[in-house]
Amino acid sequence: MKRIISLLLFILVLTGCSLFPTEPILQPEGKVIVNGEQYKMISDEYEWKEGNVEISTGSSDINELLENFETLDIKKGDTLKFEIDKNPSSTTVIKLNEDGTSDTVEIKNNKIKMPSENGYYIYQLTSVWPQGRETFVFDVNVK
Repeated sequence: MKRIISLLLFILVLTGCSLFPTEPILQPEGKVIVNGEQYKMISDEYEWKEGNVEISTGSSDINELLENFETLDIKKGDTLKFEIDKNPSSTTVIKLNEDGTSDTVEIKNNKIKMPSENGYYIYQLTSVWPQGRETFVFDVNVK
């Protein structure tokens, strides 16, 4: 009888311990790569659910966020590569133009082509995983 109770207590302890995360949940990072140099993109919005833990953050002012990013000087038509942690199942890219309009940008092999016109542009990359999603931003001056 004591063995059965001991065994049940042991199983209960093991089961109870597995209900709590043993490792911290790390927010995915995104990098944009220009001529071999990596620049960490700024996280705009982040939603994640893992087990019984839910995380949600967001920002209301994209321009304020971009004060923390060094605007990249890019040549017309250059190609930028991006890398995002944890292998997202999908990523979409939106280009915000100076005149307030926006365009969807085609992605090929985690690369995007820069505009053929001079100007200042903001890029938003939204990546999706089974556990959540995150939007990254960075800005460029095309010359």
